[in-house]
Amino acid sequence: MSPNRTYPDEPAGPFDPPPLTFEDREGRTIALRPFDAEGPEMEALVEMYLAFDPADRAQGIPPGSEPRVRSWLDHICEDDCLNVVAWHGETAVGHATLVPDGEAYELAIFVLQAYQRAGIGTRLIEALLGYGEQEGVEKVWLTVERWNRSAVALYERMGFETSSAESFELEMSLRLA
Repeated sequence: MSPNRTYPDEPAGPFDPPPLTFEDREGRTIALRPFDAEGPEMEALVEMYLAFDPADRAQGIPPGSEPRVRSWLDHICEDDCLNVVAWHGETAVGHATLVPDGEAYELAIFVLQAYQRAGIGTRLIEALLGYGEQEGVEKVWLTVERWNRSAVALYERMGFETSSAESFELEMSLRLA
């Protein structure tokens, strides 16, 4: 969207970095851990995205086929990206990423439908932002479909502010401490 995006003057946070464990609103124990793309966890993340409900795809992501999922994950799990995965036992149930984009990082988050509305997305974003703070990230932005009111409200609670509203998507930005 806007290459000249603006960021709030006041930093959001602080946020706690992973690893973290909590009980979601359904009573499930969820672990949040930085993601190691070189480890065996990659297959669990691929499985999560293959199980993703097509109705929950936005802006063309996550991709739908296994080869496209693997290619996309290779891109967003490169060494300069920051990734946190939510685990219910050995099952990946959510994933959030910060992908470098010039002087800032773009945030994306995905939670399996059966695990949505249980507080996992909130905790996953907080952990990712804590990880970003720990790694020296200062500016974060994202896009969200403007009619996705629950996501917009979540991002606003985290400290994101709308920086552009020129299309069907909102661009939101945040400054970390």
